[in-house]
Amino acid sequence: MSFLFEAKRRLQEKGCAYLRVKAIPGSSKTEVRDLMADGTIKIAVAAPAERGKANIELLRFLSEELGVPRGSLVLVAGAGDRLKLIKIKK
Repeated sequence: MSFLFEAKRRLQEKGCAYLRVKAIPGSSKTEVRDLMADGTIKIAVAAPAERGKANIELLRFLSEELGVPRGSLVLVAGAGDRLKLIKIKK
């Protein structure tokens, strides 16, 4: 997805990147929806916001989209919120 291009580029150049994500849990499928004015990526998540299920699905999706192992993604902030900060490392 083109919204993730900058994160991929930064990851290749510096070995680390951060993503601001607004998660929309309980959607019919997991997909990137939009890029907000502040650079936050809005992502619909096909999992409910209960017991961390939406966070797990969000990280699985980003891992696949960015082509990195799931262990390369760390949820730095926002585990219980819709707004999240995710660190990606090589």
